[in-house]
Amino acid sequence: MQPSLFKIRQEGYFGYINAGGEVVIEPQFLEAGTFQNGFTTVRLNGLLALLDQQGRLYIKRLYRAVGSFSEGLARVQVARQWGYVNSKGKEVIGPLFDQAGDFCEGLAPVTFESQAGFIGPDGQFAIKPLYQQTSNFSDGLAPACVDGLWGFIGKNGKFMLEPRWEGASSFQKESAVITRNGKWGLCNRVGEETVPPQFEFVKGLVQGEFFDGMALAYRDGKYGFVSQDGRIAIEPMFDLAGDFGEGLALVEINGAYGYVDKAGKLVIMPKFEDAGVFSDGLAQVCVNGRWGYINPEGQIVIPPTFQSATPFRMGLALTVQDGKWLYINRQGQRVWGE
Repeated sequence: MQPSLFKIRQEGYFGYINAGGEVVIEPQFLEAGTFQNGFTTVRLNGLLALLDQQGRLYIKRLYRAVGSFSEGLARVQVARQWGYVNSKGKEVIGPLFDQAGDFCEGLAPVTFESQAGFIGPDGQFAIKPLYQQTSNFSDGLAPACVDGLWGFIGKNGKFMLEPRWEGASSFQKESAVITRNGKWGLCNRVGEETVPPQFEFVKGLVQGEFFDGMALAYRDGKYGFVSQDGRIAIEPMFDLAGDFGEGLALVEINGAYGYVDKAGKLVIMPKFEDAGVFSDGLAQVCVNGRWGYINPEGQIVIPPTFQSATPFRMGLALTVQDGKWLYINRQGQRVWGE
């Protein structure tokens, strides 16, 4: 797989550079996405086309929506129905399904005539559509709903964990989010509730999504964290918190932002107006209304001179200075500018 490309903007059009700042795809699109697994999407005539890292457009058919490639296939929406294309842009599974998910462990969850099941890469049902809803397999288990209750099925389509929850999501290693009485918690792969449902759903947040082995949890107006091994790692005590990255997570205390480790210990004192996630060894922080970057010791290593800043990804970060896009490297040097 080639290294990913970075989106750039020039006079209102979007293109892409490589990590060295060289323009690989000239700015020519009014709307463009982010590269994932070798592909992105661009908008043409109000619909989406696939674009590969050589700048080749796949326009045999344009789509209303396009998912990410997973196991060599990406879901695409034609009118209201969903099908799948391969990495050559060929439609290998026709648009037959009301809903469709990504392929995982050789199967994709789909809905056909209001019933949910799983198809294989040949487009045929490997698990018959006998459920109200389903989601992805993870190490041989997938959430499935019948009669309004969720459990987990195996690849034979039979329930391995009987339906008894109001909601359930795919396992992330050893833990899955389960819901009861409008609150969420965690269960393990034998169905034991390792963290009984007690956390509230927060609008705009994906509940129970693990980053760096930890997931944000909200209870009684405060944020804490649960761990992927199925325990409350940090009791909810913070006014606001962000996702873990490289062993640290931002937290807000009395209106200022600092960072805690996975034991909940403050390792970077709350002294910033705003902050972001650690990535590539750096995190973006706001000081006096301007953004810069700190290292894991809390030292400012790239001075706060930017209007906005994003996390580093593969050695580059997109910042905004004087209203213009600017990519910098980890030394704070300009790599590409609008």
